[in-house]
Amino acid sequence: MTSERRFVDLSVTLENNPYTDPPPLLPHIEYMDHQQGWPEMAAMFPGLTIDQMPGAESWAAERLQITTHSGTHMDAPWHYASTTDGGTSAWGIDELPLDWCLRPGVKLDFRAMEDGHVVTAAEVEAELARIGHTLQPLDIVLVNTRAGALFGQPGYLDAGVGMGREATLYLLDRGVRVVGTDAWSWDAPFKYTRERFAATGDASLIWEGHKAGRDIGYGQMEKLANLDTLPAFGFTVSCFPYKIKKASAGFVRAVAIFE
Repeated sequence: MTSERRFVDLSVTLENNPYTDPPPLLPHIEYMDHQQGWPEMAAMFPGLTIDQMPGAESWAAERLQITTHSGTHMDAPWHYASTTDGGTSAWGIDELPLDWCLRPGVKLDFRAMEDGHVVTAAEVEAELARIGHTLQPLDIVLVNTRAGALFGQPGYLDAGVGMGREATLYLLDRGVRVVGTDAWSWDAPFKYTRERFAATGDASLIWEGHKAGRDIGYGQMEKLANLDTLPAFGFTVSCFPYKIKKASAGFVRAVAIFE
């Protein structure tokens, strides 16, 4: 009897949507259809006329105005700081070990927690106990938050929980090197961090989960999708990032694979 693989797409669709990112970071896609692409084709083939082409069509294409953090992507250690792991130069996304990016997946379900909550190590440990899983080195840990159900809608940027410094280090200390969230950021939504910083003046609250990467370098996916459809474990995650020289992030087509 042969087994049959099943794939679950964990990536969002890059599109012209005003609710996927803060205004300064919004991607913009300029579409050219088969007629609008004609000037490019004509420039490459002098003497060609469009009526010589099948259906009187040239090619369709798109021009993108984006950042490396647009859509589903993986942050590299370089995003968090210039150094990591005791002062060594932090890796860019092109230097991330490929061995990290095809590994067993584990899903932690924090959808019931209130928006802006900063998850602790004790809460990670309690969720692992609830699902009955012991972390193994290089497990890929995915965090399911309320934000996943709101992607592309008003309120997405302020939805979901964040992973705090101690929760992140709890995972990294156990050999986890790739993590992900369906929220806009691994950390709590900036709205709540701004409020906490204004009230306390404590700068250590800002980007605390990301900054754990100064201690131990790791890859971190953001804006994942469909985590609510996954079981707690029993699947493989494929999440190879696009290779951009010394970049702080790379686009990922994240997929869960079931045998």
